[in-house]
Amino acid sequence: MTATAAELIRAARGEIGYQEGNDDGDWNNIQRYSPAVPGLEWSQGEAWCATFVAWCARESGNESLFPVSASCAEGVSWFEERDRFTEYPVIGGQVFFGPGGGSHTGICIAYDGSTITTIEGNTNDDGSAEGDGVYLKTRDRASNRVHGYGIPDFAGGVVLADPEWKGRPGAVYFAEEASESDLPSGGTAPSSARDSAPAGADDGGGDGGYEPFPGAEFFHPEQDSPVVTRMGERLVAEGCSAYAEGPGPQWGDADRESFRNWQHKLGDTGADADGVPGPKQWSALKVPRA
Repeated sequence: MTATAAELIRAARGEIGYQEGNDDGDWNNIQRYSPAVPGLEWSQGEAWCATFVAWCARESGNESLFPVSASCAEGVSWFEERDRFTEYPVIGGQVFFGPGGGSHTGICIAYDGSTITTIEGNTNDDGSAEGDGVYLKTRDRASNRVHGYGIPDFAGGVVLADPEWKGRPGAVYFAEEASESDLPSGGTAPSSARDSAPAGADDGGGDGGYEPFPGAEFFHPEQDSPVVTRMGERLVAEGCSAYAEGPGPQWGDADRESFRNWQHKLGDTGADADGVPGPKQWSALKVPRA
């Protein structure tokens, strides 16, 4: 089994809905994960959110990429010692909650500009750190309860929102939004979202009849192409027009401002909203072929 974020998330998803033991109406922290993780058998009957993450890592072939610990605080230290800890969301990353990250933990499977989606053990409908089972949760990304994220060294690469990782080998950078569908399928990950479309993203050249991404170098002031016109027409249709007239085939400032509006509509900011199309942004626009 290849150690990937997709395999980790698949293992975690399969546990959603599982509940711990119950004694006469009281939840008792007796669950199947502690006995199944060598070294954590002792943790049966204790809080088990971190044990659940360790179990998912072992079940998916990722055990060497995560701490084998029932302690959230030790998990934070484990990633920090390897210089793989960040305050930004990571797809398949271990997310830590509370002061110092020591209160609760889970696995991040998606994020957007305002929320993170997680799979967590030992929580409940209210999001407690002492709950009764495995739940799919949506939490406030900017909450001060979110301490940070461990960055596993997945064989297929990692998708994350940390700008300091943009351009690193094996890292795919999406500032505002990413999910399982953006995960690399294996091998060496592209250096950034702007440089290459992630596995699973439609590049616009498939059966849908859309114009394939022509490359960022295509968009320069001397460019004169019907592709620019069709792009502009789609931007108008999406309510992103900055055109006083047109659009037309010559790439210009109005095209760039219109595409910047589209990037903002997608939730991109900063360097990802400079008006120059990137592959994922282009794919989302669905520019038709001639």
